[in-house]
Amino acid sequence: MTDTPYHPPRKRSVEIAGHKTSISLEPMFWEMLQDAAQREDLPLNALVARIDAERIEAEHPPGLATSVRLWLVADLRRRVADQ
Repeated sequence: MTDTPYHPPRKRSVEIAGHKTSISLEPMFWEMLQDAAQREDLPLNALVARIDAERIEAEHPPGLATSVRLWLVADLRRRVADQ
């Protein structure tokens, strides 16, 4: 991880259901997303697709980048609570 969490977002391409899109996330969130994909034994694109599918089901769906950040925070909270 970087020495400081205060870095501007970085845009990366992902593929969801055969469609390419890009997401801008801060480096810390990219690292957390990669770690989560490894824990879930999924490719990064598959985890993002799963998050996207959950987001679409929400009453007021946020944007994809926000959904990824929220999913990561919720995942971290679940893992901390399980310890």
